[in-house]
Amino acid sequence: MGSFRVQIEIGDLAGGRFENLEALVDTGATYAWVPRDLLERLGVRPDEERPFVLADGRQVTYPVAWVQVRIDGRTQPTIVVFGDPTTEPLLGVFTLEGFGFAADPINRRLTPVPALLK
Repeated sequence: MGSFRVQIEIGDLAGGRFENLEALVDTGATYAWVPRDLLERLGVRPDEERPFVLADGRQVTYPVAWVQVRIDGRTQPTIVVFGDPTTEPLLGVFTLEGFGFAADPINRRLTPVPALLK
């Protein structure tokens, strides 16, 4: 699958402050990955730690928290992982599904899709 980036805003859970960032759309990632220093600037603190499996098969734990994410003028709560400060932000499937978006790598955009109730 081709990769592309989108502009998003990350805010504290109360939605009082937001910061802009560009995130790589990653349908292989469960949650959004946001540099820890950006989350700390917003006053976001970890809620808990969760286990993750890396691409090389290793299992690690990372802190996570609920935040507000704004994409195309819409705001939704989502879970983010506290990433290393120098790593690229990622937008994972939990956030994409919460917004009702699918990745369209050909046109390099997010596409609205209906939810399923089957």
